[in-house]
Amino acid sequence: MKWLAFALLLAGTPATAQTSQPEGYLDGVGVDLLQVLPPAPERGSPRYEADRRTFRQTRELLRTPRGEQAIGDVREDVPTMLADFSEAVGRPLTTENAPALAALLTRMRPDVAGTVNAAKNVWRRQRPFLIDKGATCQPREQVNSYDYPSGHTSWGTAVALVLAELIPDRATQILERGRVYGDSRYICGVHNLSAVEGGRFAGASIVAQLHGNSAFRHDLEVARAELLRLH
Repeated sequence: MKWLAFALLLAGTPATAQTSQPEGYLDGVGVDLLQVLPPAPERGSPRYEADRRTFRQTRELLRTPRGEQAIGDVREDVPTMLADFSEAVGRPLTTENAPALAALLTRMRPDVAGTVNAAKNVWRRQRPFLIDKGATCQPREQVNSYDYPSGHTSWGTAVALVLAELIPDRATQILERGRVYGDSRYICGVHNLSAVEGGRFAGASIVAQLHGNSAFRHDLEVARAELLRLH
């Protein structure tokens, strides 16, 4: 599968390999997702079997353009997220032309990761490739956390919601890109569909709590003013 190895080189190293994160906005783990999300699917339940069917049925997508997009969506660092959402926003976004926005996303990122990982480590849902055989678009040794909820999807949803609030005239396009980013995780084969669905709810819950933080609201307004100057 030379095409896959080459694409993975382009995709780069995912955030799971990063060793340091800045301080976030929230204290502790933020939202208690154990109280917010439905529990991870249990073996033999309809949701569990639906996850298995989705994994098996989507393996063939890896050799399509949609599979290539899923490979590109493996990366979740802030500069890449700005680039990924630029088309949806309708203008190029970089750390150079939108430093306030980049700083906002950088600071909220550990809030998303900490909240999601706290729930993952309780539910301990297996990744789909550990249950059924099938190719993945990301090296399995790089996927070293539990499945539910999806951290990538939570992060992509959070970014999309913030950008949609800051640029409301492009909200439809931005939110669509956020959905596609999440879908890439089960197309990639490294998350179950239920984890993607849970990640969307998790991301929205975290952004809702962030709005209760005065520092977040201040930085949001600074980013809004910055983007108005770019328009």
